[in-house]
Amino acid sequence: MLVHILLVEDDLDLATTIIDYLELEGITCDHAANGIAGLELLSNHHFDVMILDVNMPRMDGLTVCKKMREQGNSTAILMLTARDTLDDKLAGFAAGSDDYLVKPFEMRELIARIQVLANRRSGQTNRLSLFGLDVDFGAKTLKRQQRTLQLSPTGWKILEVLMRKSPEVVSKKQLLQAVWGNELPDSDSLKVHLFKLRQQIDTINESKLIHTVAGQGFVFRA
Repeated sequence: MLVHILLVEDDLDLATTIIDYLELEGITCDHAANGIAGLELLSNHHFDVMILDVNMPRMDGLTVCKKMREQGNSTAILMLTARDTLDDKLAGFAAGSDDYLVKPFEMRELIARIQVLANRRSGQTNRLSLFGLDVDFGAKTLKRQQRTLQLSPTGWKILEVLMRKSPEVVSKKQLLQAVWGNELPDSDSLKVHLFKLRQQIDTINESKLIHTVAGQGFVFRA
C-alpha cells in the first residue's frame, strides 16, 4: 500500500532524519516546519497520516489537532513530543490525536505505528463526508445532494460503523456487536434497519451507498 505522510516538525535535523528513513521504507513524506504551514498543506492535499510535533512556533500541535477535528478532517494523527506524563498524553488524545509517541523514539516503532494508522480512518472526528453524504455524528445532521435526512437512533449507529470503516467490509457479526453490544436482537432486526437506512439515504436517481457483500458482510462505498 502506498502511504503519503505529512510531517509537521520544526526541528529540521529530526525532520530530515525522519523523512530519509520513511523514504527508505517506501513512504512518501511532505514536510511543514510549523502548524500554520501544516494546516495549509492539509487543506490542499490528501495524506494518510499526519505526524505532528506538539511544541512548534506560530501554532502548536494541540491547536492544529483541534482545528483539524473541528473542520471534520479525519486524517489519522500521530503526535510526537518530549512530554511523557499521563496528563500530557490525555491532553493530546482530548485534542483529537489517534496515537502518541514520546521523543526520543526508535524509527522502527514510528514505522509500525504509521502502518497501523494508515490502515484506518480516524475516529476522532464527528464529521465525515463520503461519496456525497455529509454527516455530523455529534449534531446528528445528515445531508445528501442538499437534502436533509432524518435517521432513527439505530440507523445512526449502523451508518457510523459503516462510514468509519469505509471502504472496508464489515461482517454481520461485527456490525451486530458494534450496534447492540452483548444484547443482540432477533435475527431480522438488522435486516429491517438496513432496509430502512437504505430507503432514507438512497433514491432512484442516486447511486447506492450501502452494499451487501455476499458471504462477507456490508460496506459503505459508491
